[in-house]
Amino acid sequence: MNSTINEQAIVTFEEMLTKNLIIIFLGVTINSINGMFVFTFFMNSIFYSDPRYILYIHLVINDMIMVGLSVVLHVLSYLLPFLNVSVCSILLIIASATHKNTPLTLAGMAIERYIAVCRPLHHPQICTVRRTHILIGLIWGVGLIPGVTDLIIVTATQPLSFFSTVALCRASYIYSTKYHIEKNKAVQGIYMLFVWMVLVFTYCKVLVAARKVSTNAVSAKKAQSTIILHGAQLMLCMLSYITPILDLILVPLFLAYQSQIFFSNYLITNIIPRLLTPLIYGVRDQKFAAQMKANLSCKFRVVTVEPTQLNNKTN
Repeated sequence: MNSTINEQAIVTFEEMLTKNLIIIFLGVTINSINGMFVFTFFMNSIFYSDPRYILYIHLVINDMIMVGLSVVLHVLSYLLPFLNVSVCSILLIIASATHKNTPLTLAGMAIERYIAVCRPLHHPQICTVRRTHILIGLIWGVGLIPGVTDLIIVTATQPLSFFSTVALCRASYIYSTKYHIEKNKAVQGIYMLFVWMVLVFTYCKVLVAARKVSTNAVSAKKAQSTIILHGAQLMLCMLSYITPILDLILVPLFLAYQSQIFFSNYLITNIIPRLLTPLIYGVRDQKFAAQMKANLSCKFRVVTVEPTQLNNKTN
């Protein structure tokens, strides 16, 4: 806690202003772009009955919540660093849930594609809209477990008066016991292992199935490209897991640039991937891209009136 106070004390006003402006600009830009995808989805009922697009738009909305909350917490860390612990705990639980929801949603999308390609006859019965909504509810339930567990540990190890105090609104300071550290290691390992196993299994099956039914190499190559892109999506999402490792490696080597290292790692691993992930999937999808282009394009109808017609009307 003292190190954070000292770190913020040596940050100049210009540096603080620059960082906050960058974060706010990126946050507004990312959520504006993602907002176009959300607008396109809700303006076209053809997407409402497709589990693939329902899961995709859930991914986009989840990332919008995460980016918005992340920007708010970052700005507050400079303007109002000490928050009520109760309020901070709620914000951290939501932030933790949205962070975990992204890879879980990708796993759900992978399973849906696996069923569509490898079990096409059963896809309409298995992947219904109702079951997709249930899956989204389960994703949020599983995503909330780590944050709620952190809160339970704090309740068990701290007096209730702790929640009426103020503290730096960072997970590493609110949840700083040895139990939290061990829990974080276990949760990150389980989440990463589960999602990677799902993606590797499902997309290998999709690739094999695509090659079996393909009459030419073009279809197989397209399926392989899809696998690579979704693997890239997951790697972008998982970048945030290596942030503490990068901090531990880089800070001792460049101690004078500690603040800049923290900020750069935060941007690269938490903010920027939230822009790239939806674009990789949404823009590449021809059906979604066509609808988005149609909705966002402005069409004007020009009516010309001949002078002779005006003269006849006046007469």
